[in-house]
Amino acid sequence: MTTSTATTTRRSPVRAGRGNRLANFEEQELATRGATALAPAPARKAATGTGKARLRVAPPVPVTVPRAPFVALVLIVVVAGVLGILVLNTKINENAFKLAQLRSQRSDLDQQEQQLDQQLADLESPNSLAAAACRLGMVKSNTPAYLQLPNGQTVGVPQPATAAQCVTGQQPSGTTPGR
Repeated sequence: MTTSTATTTRRSPVRAGRGNRLANFEEQELATRGATALAPAPARKAATGTGKARLRVAPPVPVTVPRAPFVALVLIVVVAGVLGILVLNTKINENAFKLAQLRSQRSDLDQQEQQLDQQLADLESPNSLAAAACRLGMVKSNTPAYLQLPNGQTVGVPQPATAAQCVTGQQPSGTTPGR
């Protein structure tokens, strides 16, 4: 038994005519374009049986970008961000202290307002008004008279009040009982 070492391959037939002319045109055109336009044309090898040159993918052109400006820009953005956050945090804390101070001040003013309202209520009470009138020398009238404003007519008969000892439940300001 004999073994053959020859292998059979199927090749597409070389087309004559339009397809071949197109390939020749493209080859000539590509030789005058791009980075290899001024390079000497490569020497043609003798046909190895296929009649076509093998096409290869060219490696991409390396792009060199200076890295120093990019790194500097990134550092500037990071430092500006950190400083911005620091300033913002400082302002927030400062405003928190101001807010605490204003709340304390508001609490003190509310307490003072309550004290003043209580004093005003005490001074407006009937007993307090009677004591103030007594200190001023006023006496209570038993029969008052009224004036009607549209015509000025007097209603009631006014009588003079009698001077009597004022007795009130409150002491005049600045005095203490027993003195």
